[in-house]
Amino acid sequence: MNHLYNSFIKNDRQKQLFELGSNLANSFATRADQIDQEGRFPFENFEELKESGYLSLTVQEKFGGKGINLYEYVMLQERLATGDAATALSIGWHLGIILEMREEQIWTDQVFERLSHLIVEENALFNRAASEPATGSPTRGGMPQTKAVLKKNKWIISGRKSFTSMAPGLQYALVSSQIGETGEKGFFLVDMTASGVTIEENWDTMSMRGTRSDDLVLENVELPQDALIEGPNSAKSELPKAWLLHIPACYLGVAIAARNEAVSFASHYSPNSLPGPIKEVPEVQRKIGEMELELMRAREMMYSVALRWVSEPDKRKEMGPELAAVKHVATNSAANVVDIAMRVVGARALFKDNPMQRYYRDVRAGLHNPPMDDAVISMLASNAFSKFEESS
Repeated sequence: MNHLYNSFIKNDRQKQLFELGSNLANSFATRADQIDQEGRFPFENFEELKESGYLSLTVQEKFGGKGINLYEYVMLQERLATGDAATALSIGWHLGIILEMREEQIWTDQVFERLSHLIVEENALFNRAASEPATGSPTRGGMPQTKAVLKKNKWIISGRKSFTSMAPGLQYALVSSQIGETGEKGFFLVDMTASGVTIEENWDTMSMRGTRSDDLVLENVELPQDALIEGPNSAKSELPKAWLLHIPACYLGVAIAARNEAVSFASHYSPNSLPGPIKEVPEVQRKIGEMELELMRAREMMYSVALRWVSEPDKRKEMGPELAAVKHVATNSAANVVDIAMRVVGARALFKDNPMQRYYRDVRAGLHNPPMDDAVISMLASNAFSKFEESS
């Protein structure tokens, strides 16, 4: 496994981070099938994440974290997903909140210090709750129907959020909401133990079952005034959402796990109709080669874009198309790799006790994570025409 990462590990710090991710991934792999079959939240995985300090990796060093950058974040998340994709995708949202805010500088130091303390000192688990049944993905720009009204120095917030990953394990949610009748929206820090906060357990999917992305329901939840941590008067950022690279990283991790399973199977399976294992069959070798090519193309693209984000900060505002393209290429390549791996393993891959069928189901969820394929293609087309007009 490690040889797949040697060219991407640049220094001793990254080597140590990779070892951390590898140890966690190997542990998670022992439970991944059971968690998937039961469709439950992997509490034991998150205990290990907390004990290892993983929750605070993106927190700034001055607030007690490691301050890892986008490149390191992507590498860790990809490795983690080879063990259990649902856990990796889930914790990616938590880490991404802090990384996003660090780079966009929307939060004040006071907000950073407040939330960082909760993460570092209390191992608090966060996620944004922004999707709603009526609006779909927040990346499409819909106004939330959840509403917060200020009454007697308290916010009263009500609404329903869908796709709230890690819902059973969250300590806090950053809930998007309309602010009264202003037509503006903001994000409110909601304690998941507050009165009026409930989780509707309706996450029964074929993919990423362990994320437990249940509905979050808020009924007249009272919040203090300082619960509004992002509002109309907050700083605005022009940067693209680079932290969303944790999504393609996760699904490439699934593809790597499927690739490893297929290579192992081909190396050991020796039917009595052949003089040796099926790895000697030209058609099997062709399929393995196709998987290697898909992974090489997608991973080189992802890591090079992440590295450019880190090393050329003055160009970040212009990197939206590249970041979106990585997601498109990586998730589609990952699905293709798993399809090919299924063909190598054959009918055995369909059995519930074979991890290949889980990889096959999980990898397809990537096609529905933002940004969507149609939005990426439209962005690239618009960018092409815009650049042409500028140069004409």
